[in-house]
Amino acid sequence: MKHILFIFLIVSLFSCKQAKESAKTSEIESSKLIELFRASQTDYPNISVHRGGKGLLNYPENCLETINYLKDSIYAIYEVDVAQTKDGQLILLHDNSIDRTTTGTGKVSELTYNELKQFNLVDDHGNETTFKIPLFSEVLAWCVKNKVILTIDIKRSVGQETVIKAIRKAKAEDTSIIITYNVEQAISAYKLAPDLLLSVSARNNEEFDRLLDANIPTKNMLAFTGTRLSDVSLYKRLHDNNILCMLGTLGNLDKSAEAKGDKLYLKWKEDGVDIMATDRPFEAFNAIN
Repeated sequence: MKHILFIFLIVSLFSCKQAKESAKTSEIESSKLIELFRASQTDYPNISVHRGGKGLLNYPENCLETINYLKDSIYAIYEVDVAQTKDGQLILLHDNSIDRTTTGTGKVSELTYNELKQFNLVDDHGNETTFKIPLFSEVLAWCVKNKVILTIDIKRSVGQETVIKAIRKAKAEDTSIIITYNVEQAISAYKLAPDLLLSVSARNNEEFDRLLDANIPTKNMLAFTGTRLSDVSLYKRLHDNNILCMLGTLGNLDKSAEAKGDKLYLKWKEDGVDIMATDRPFEAFNAIN
């Protein structure tokens, strides 16, 4: 009889623990971005600024001062790249090395943050600025304070979980979108953060079908449709699922708009593109709005 009571007690405690964990999970409040970035809405930003701002005179990419400069002129979200230093600090930087974007040299993985602070950021025209490589935590805190939305590109040297922990620590769930490049990354990110909005790769119907088969809720999806125009039927299908479409105009499409006229951005919008991820944020914003 004692053995039966003991087993019953163990099972009861285990069941209680599972119930508490389940309740805790269900109590997680979804990011406000999940409701904002829906095809049924109209007040979401329709410009995504690549690398936080590229090609700007005296304003480097992946730089907090650049984002601050842009936000005063356009309503946009900002794509940034998160890397990790030798001593485990998360920073904004796109390349594996600091050679192109700073006055220093060397691989990020072989330099501490204190060493990185010795160097200044350089703009895309080769001009040295007084700006420094920012800590991801500083950028998150600033974005929360100023209600600025980031799409976060996690570099290969950094784990999704590390970045998501930093977002949670900064209470930046309502200003953070996690970028994923394939179904596996999307599944992993959703399991780690079911409350966050995910940028998912849906360049064609086959990729979208794989996402649906992965049982990730469509409400968690912001569809990146690639850097080439897709058939309008794909945009319609995503809209039918209340999913917004983001087109990467950075590269060839931006060059086409520059050569043929910025009215192309408006045409792509009319074809079904909701958000332009661009290296020409001022031109794209003015053309669309």
